[in-house]
Amino acid sequence: MSALQENPFTGPLAAEYDVLRLMCPNAATLAKKIGERVAEWRSNAGPIDGFEIGCGTGISTLAALSARGDLKLTAIDSAGEMLDQARTNLADHALAGRVEFIEADALTALRALPDAGMDVVISNYAIHNFPDDYRKAVVSQIFRVLKPGGIFVNGDRYAMDDPAAHLADTQAVVRGWFKIFTKMNRLDLLEDWIVHLLSDESPLHIMPFEPALEQLRAAGFAPVAVEFRDGVDTLVTAMKPDFSTKNAC
Repeated sequence: MSALQENPFTGPLAAEYDVLRLMCPNAATLAKKIGERVAEWRSNAGPIDGFEIGCGTGISTLAALSARGDLKLTAIDSAGEMLDQARTNLADHALAGRVEFIEADALTALRALPDAGMDVVISNYAIHNFPDDYRKAVVSQIFRVLKPGGIFVNGDRYAMDDPAAHLADTQAVVRGWFKIFTKMNRLDLLEDWIVHLLSDESPLHIMPFEPALEQLRAAGFAPVAVEFRDGVDTLVTAMKPDFSTKNAC
């Protein structure tokens, strides 16, 4: 995203990103589910190549690598501070050659990949940060780089299509944040997260549920499935059709 805007996950948000575990317990839940979904995808296929968009500090990276011993992963993020933490957190996996960390924005990194070279693409709480036109281009590139039968697994913040329900959910989230950060005596960090949330909720960035699913279908993915949803926290899987076999998954 560096070509589009300043990355929001720098400074205090990057340095203390682990607070997300308190703010959004579903972040860890979705990371685990991403790992489980990758593990079951063509479980007898042998070594597979994966690509992660917005790896952050490596929470989902670790889940995927731990769940699938034959996975080799390229993990990208445009925030260097986050990548430094991921490299530290997953140093053993990097040393073993199972993960490579690259500082780059998603679209640039995807465009550098060859056609149909990846078995899986994963992401967790990253793609909702993109402006919609950029997100559409990213989805198109994900489809291009996946092999036929490959799968895109995305844990993310998918806004409710009912505006009143979505507003109520957002208000409940903010109230919860005030309790968390007041107890921590970190209202300064709360300020940064609320500013970031306002960006997420802006017309430029918000990712409504049904239109986002339709965006995947329009890119060519089929089937597109919702495997978990709790409020806005959602796990979506999207398959690139493999017309050479009836067993794409």
